[in-house]
Amino acid sequence: MSQSTDLIESAQRTIRLELEAIQDLLQRINGDFVRACELILASKGRVVIVGMGKSGHIGNKIAATLASTGTTAFFVHPAEASHGDMGMITRDDVVLALSNSGSTAEIVTLLPLIKRLGITLISMTGNPESPLAKAAEVNLDARVAQEACPLNLAPTSSTTVSLVLGDALAIALLEARGFTAEDFAFSHPGGALGRRLLLKVENVMHAGASLPRVKRGTSLRDALLEMTQKGLGMTVVTEDDGRLAGVFTDGDLRRTLDRNIDVRLTIIDDVMTVHGKTARAEMLAAEALKIMEDHKISSLVVIDDNHQPVGALNMHDLLRAGVM
Repeated sequence: MSQSTDLIESAQRTIRLELEAIQDLLQRINGDFVRACELILASKGRVVIVGMGKSGHIGNKIAATLASTGTTAFFVHPAEASHGDMGMITRDDVVLALSNSGSTAEIVTLLPLIKRLGITLISMTGNPESPLAKAAEVNLDARVAQEACPLNLAPTSSTTVSLVLGDALAIALLEARGFTAEDFAFSHPGGALGRRLLLKVENVMHAGASLPRVKRGTSLRDALLEMTQKGLGMTVVTEDDGRLAGVFTDGDLRRTLDRNIDVRLTIIDDVMTVHGKTARAEMLAAEALKIMEDHKISSLVVIDDNHQPVGALNMHDLLRAGVM
């Protein structure tokens, strides 16, 4: 058997064992899980995650996921907590302690103080009979039948189950709180998600003097000069009262040239797209992008309540803004 075959089989065995561990976890999402959610929802403080070693790494990720989905949370290293960082935890907080064995010395050392302060304790362990599980108000059962490690030593299946259980907790709390996409965006203002969820059309559109605009009856030649001057690859066409009559784009120009039309003798009314697809300034930029994608167009006119053009944007504007 080749080495490559051995490597593939090893990877498949690992994934299969971890999938089985997650499948077993499904059966243990019960009243204890509900109770843990209720304790966190009733808390006036934060969720403080503690964990040592690999459990600590998983705890850090759970804390980050909770914090970005509407549940204020942070990670405290249990060894540091014994040397001053316990002062970061208040009586109003909920401690979520991760330990596969449930007897990690650094965490067990904190239990008397957590109890003395009356802090709500939730455990996530692989041993429901452990000191940590017994000290907690509720234990989230993260046991696994077997680690994916062939020696059954390295935390693999157990850390995966803890991570999945943490995600399940975060999403259940998100839904219970009615956390919205806009709330999520406010937690991620600097990333692509934030830009997609917060940026509005008015933030990226070309308005005022930069908006290409001609009236009905304008010659196609003059309309092309307006398009060239403004550099958007399009111009809006308005009625005499300022309402939108249509739009003329680079695509319309190519179709016009295919018809051998004389640009000096043709007026814009004869070659424009009547009305065309539009957006509103208060729309999310991501919504404008969807309109463009659905209709296979590269630009949009932005209109107000009186159907008058107030701006325009194209795919390049959305690309520069990081919306796509």
